[in-house]
Amino acid sequence: MVHRLGEILIQHGVLTDVQVNQIVKHQRSTHRPFGALAEEMFGVDPELVEEAWATQYATSAQWIVPAKESFCDSVRPIITNRQAWQFRVLPIRYDARDLMIATSPRELLRAVRFVSRCLAHPCYLVLCEDDELGAALEERYPMAGLTRESLQYEPAALWREHPSWPAATV
Repeated sequence: MVHRLGEILIQHGVLTDVQVNQIVKHQRSTHRPFGALAEEMFGVDPELVEEAWATQYATSAQWIVPAKESFCDSVRPIITNRQAWQFRVLPIRYDARDLMIATSPRELLRAVRFVSRCLAHPCYLVLCEDDELGAALEERYPMAGLTRESLQYEPAALWREHPSWPAATV
């Protein structure tokens, strides 16, 4: 039996079929995460596991169009304008008790790292196109000098070009 994350790591040439099957077998007895076992058993780079996880997540995540979503103003102050642009995240609303946050597939890893390390709220991520995310960030988290086209640049490069902007928060 092949694991979905394992399939992606095989496709990327990181693991072999035999290695994935060994991890799955070990996982059955330990109930530990596949990625952690891949790192420990075969020395897989954690960044490669994260990239494979993001690929897997993107294939099953909910897709939205931010312009068609109902935003809750109470979630607006959960992050700063800088955080929204730096980590490419867009809080939308609470669904039951979890906070829905949009990002794009290209920014998924950056968003996951930020959400998991910096937000105290239970969250889940939904995906949208880069230009839709940029348009929504322009509207909900405006910042002088940033437009939807800014999403094509790495955040660090943008902040180097604008030294007057607030310092990094993470």
